[in-house]
Amino acid sequence: MVKKDIEWSQLGFSYIKTDKRYISHWKDGKWDEGKLVEDNTISISEGSTSLHYGQECFEGLKAYATKDGGIQLFRPDENAKRMQRTCEKIMMPLVSVEKFIDACMQVVKANEAWVPPYGTGATFYLRPFVIGVGDNIGVKPAEEYIFGVFGMPVGPYFKGGLSPVNFTTTDADRAAPHGTGKIKVGGNYAASLKSHSEAVDRGYADCIYLDPLTHTKIDEVGAANFFGITKDNKFVTPNSSSILPSITKYSLLQVAKEYLGMEAVEDDVYIDDLDKFAEAGACGTAAVITPIGGIEHKGKFHVFYSETEVGPVTKKLYDTLYGIQMGDIKAPEGWIYKVK
Repeated sequence: MVKKDIEWSQLGFSYIKTDKRYISHWKDGKWDEGKLVEDNTISISEGSTSLHYGQECFEGLKAYATKDGGIQLFRPDENAKRMQRTCEKIMMPLVSVEKFIDACMQVVKANEAWVPPYGTGATFYLRPFVIGVGDNIGVKPAEEYIFGVFGMPVGPYFKGGLSPVNFTTTDADRAAPHGTGKIKVGGNYAASLKSHSEAVDRGYADCIYLDPLTHTKIDEVGAANFFGITKDNKFVTPNSSSILPSITKYSLLQVAKEYLGMEAVEDDVYIDDLDKFAEAGACGTAAVITPIGGIEHKGKFHVFYSETEVGPVTKKLYDTLYGIQMGDIKAPEGWIYKVK
């Protein structure tokens, strides 16, 4: 397979139109077989529920080129299950795990020339989505839906790759307790745009959301999950009803326990108790791990390990998880799906 002529190591996290994408329609109570298409535009009714009532969701996962020339997906079944939970919450038809994984594999195979080669630091990002469509006007579930998957090569989400960045807290709330924070709907991200922009304008990579009920505990780091390494070497990540259950976070919990021999827990992380952490980071599919240099809160700036160097435990966590994703380290049973 002849690869595209791209400076893979220079890629950022930006949209690139690739050759093929997958599309499937729900009508009359069932999904059709789905197919690959070249057109990267979708024509939908002006009455689509996705446009008016936010009846839509998405996922994000990656395909990785391995040293032996293969390509693999990392825990796509977990993305499929999370999409099912989202669809169920906002009354959209479920996409089966099998259909979800098959669609992702079809897109990767059809765009193999766009999958970054092993060792370049770039990966192939997949964006599955479900949207409510059709002629609607009342506040009710749509009668027709589209399930699609497209993909593109990407570099690191935050510029600089594995190097510390700084964050600031915000008084804004992205999601409510027991609301849509635990599902992956676009409205959660629309609700974060202003706070993100304000944080960037102040010189930070993104903002940190505190729990919406008391504003005393860390919930999420922008579009990623938070984790901290305590001074007695415990991996801690927030536990909250308004946090998206990150597949990367739960993978890191397992990696910390089984590969690094650490105690790893979900627990409250109080914003006024950051001194207990020797290191901290943000994690997610797009970012994988981004070390947190420091956090600004109410005029005070707390530095963790360093603003310029990656902490040793964070580095081990990253190297282990990334090694598993790239096929260089043996993965736990069921984590890897071979595309070829």
